[in-house]
Amino acid sequence: MVSIEDSRSHSHSNPNISYNQTRPYYYYTPPPSSAKISRSMGRSMRTIRSNIFSADNSGPIREVSPNVSENLTDSVIDIRLGELANKSSGNSKSPSSSDLDDILDISRAFSDFSACSSDISGELQRLSSLPDPGVSQATSSDPEPEPCSGFLQRETFSTEIIESISPEDLQPTVKLCVDGLQSSSIAVKRSAAAKLRLLAKNRADNRALIGESGAVPALIPLLRCSDPMTQENAVTALLNLSLLESNKRVITHAGAIKSLIYVLKTGTETSKQNAACALLSLALVDEYKLSIGASGAIPPLVALLISGSSRGKKDALTTLYKLCSVKLNKERAVAAGAVRPLVELVTEQGAGLTEKAMVVLSSLASAEIGREAIVEEGGIAALVEAIEDASDKGKEFAVLTLLQLCVDCVRNRGLLVREGGIPPLVSLSQTGTAKAKHKAETLLGYLREPRQEASSSSSP
Repeated sequence: MVSIEDSRSHSHSNPNISYNQTRPYYYYTPPPSSAKISRSMGRSMRTIRSNIFSADNSGPIREVSPNVSENLTDSVIDIRLGELANKSSGNSKSPSSSDLDDILDISRAFSDFSACSSDISGELQRLSSLPDPGVSQATSSDPEPEPCSGFLQRETFSTEIIESISPEDLQPTVKLCVDGLQSSSIAVKRSAAAKLRLLAKNRADNRALIGESGAVPALIPLLRCSDPMTQENAVTALLNLSLLESNKRVITHAGAIKSLIYVLKTGTETSKQNAACALLSLALVDEYKLSIGASGAIPPLVALLISGSSRGKKDALTTLYKLCSVKLNKERAVAAGAVRPLVELVTEQGAGLTEKAMVVLSSLASAEIGREAIVEEGGIAALVEAIEDASDKGKEFAVLTLLQLCVDCVRNRGLLVREGGIPPLVSLSQTGTAKAKHKAETLLGYLREPRQEASSSSSP
């Protein structure tokens, strides 16, 4: 690693030195001070070289050879990065969570969901610390590395640059990454996708810049890449990009839905979670809900609900909830077997999923096929148990779903009575929240109707 002082001394003592390895514009070398310098990377070596030296008033640069003209020392890079960071620090925007709010505020039942970004499990920190298994192999096997591959293969990409440099200065960085997505090297593709993933993580203006740069059509083929980390970086980059409203249309019209579903079926656990969140983000646009369901998203979401991690199950529940606001998707969810795992989650107290499962069940209960499936899978008994043992919010959801099951079905009312539902409903009508009390009283009123009809029919 070359410090600013070292590279200055080398550049002054050896002005005609020519390097064999290409040094791209924003190839990061930390400065010797404890403060980190943030920066961007370039469009092409020729364009950046001319811009840097004209801005620095360093005088004309004599091009000895194409090789010399296409290389920059770390000292020049770090000096320029410092200037860019200082120039932009006064205008940098703080990361806004407004783009995440639409996803996180789908329902109060889902209010404790973490942000649907790749930061939730620390993948971004891991990304910057783990060695790239394909870098050394790709470097040794390629006698002529492609321009800027050194930057794209470098894992210590500083995230501070993202917060301190304007989108105008990041434009060459994005261009370099988009070009890297189309490289013949898997290592370069993986690293380019990783850096776009980071660039799109927090800032809406970066998401807009990347969305307009042609990155989306280049990322989509990587969703079917056999390399797990390349696939994971690509799907997370698309997730982060999708948080910007204007990018949802770009992603959907570029044909990403089926490829996201492919990741949902075949990816790593993290890739599946982020694919589910990406589909959720797209499903916030009503017109895309049916196409997502018709493309086959619901069965793999149900599979994630059954066999995924706690995080994966939460992501599956959230996405199913949003998709099932459309009647046809409710039918697809029931046909895919969603009801049984939802009922099982209702009985898993303390898992953090009970309330969310009941919200999805309540959505399915608005369709006749959903009500039939809930009863068939033992949902009434599970909901009665929830009225007794769940949290106040869980009790509200449980009584709401039972009310949906019983309002037009005398048979289901009888099943509720046989499951011992009356005592907990009476208790809830006296001690529950205002909403729970009202719904419990309404449901108890329906439970009295069959008795009144039976007594009136037996009287002379």
